[in-house]
Amino acid sequence: MEKAVEFLREKGLAGAAKKAGRIAAEGIVDTAMSADEKTAVVVEVNAETDFVAKNDEFQQFVSDVAKTIAEQNPADVEALKELKCGDSTIGEMLTEKIAKIGENMNIRRFARIETTGAVVDYIHAAGKIGVLVEADAENNDTTKECLRNVAMQVAALSPKYLSSDDIPEEYKEHEKKILIEQLKNDPKNASKPENIIEKMITGRLAKEFKEVCLLEQEYVKAENKENVAKYVKSVGDITIKQFVRFETGEGLEKREDDFAAEVASMVK
Repeated sequence: MEKAVEFLREKGLAGAAKKAGRIAAEGIVDTAMSADEKTAVVVEVNAETDFVAKNDEFQQFVSDVAKTIAEQNPADVEALKELKCGDSTIGEMLTEKIAKIGENMNIRRFARIETTGAVVDYIHAAGKIGVLVEADAENNDTTKECLRNVAMQVAALSPKYLSSDDIPEEYKEHEKKILIEQLKNDPKNASKPENIIEKMITGRLAKEFKEVCLLEQEYVKAENKENVAKYVKSVGDITIKQFVRFETGEGLEKREDDFAAEVASMVK
């Protein structure tokens, strides 16, 4: 019996290794919060199909991973896989899930925030998007409601930076070059003087930067078109320090199934 168990475990490991090359761009994002609400985690775990992402066992595994990160503070994904969760390591649990469920899975990334102020977590669309927002503020119900509203803003409008002060010069130059080329290729601008073109570029850049910076975005729930910074200031003594936004599968190659070809192959 012991040999049989050992054989099956080895076969499972072998099967998991074979699946490692498959594209895993679906999955879910999950969050975890410590009991004292001073540590928050967001993690993305990928699978091959959305069907598996809705599997209760897969979701429980992702939840266990998030809690382990919150409790044990690993340096990176590889260090995380070495950590114990119950009787197994996270890496062993991952291999077991791959063998049992039959799809490649991957712990892609995580972020962990420890704060002396306040931090909230927010999950959108059943794990499609996960957000953390930290602030220098008293951790009370008013602050948490404000930060949750800001987290919803982050989920909806996907800002890249906290404020325009955080935009790297390389990004500014890159966007400026694109705008210059756009204006040059528009025949309507051929007769316009250089100083007018420069003003157009400055104006368009300012508008774009406003859209990619959280504090300068128009607050989605505002009736008077105030920005996020003004909304937060109106609530109380709250300073947004940072945010993290994970969207499942962003930047990953998606698996494309050709069902017609699959059926034809089966018939053949």
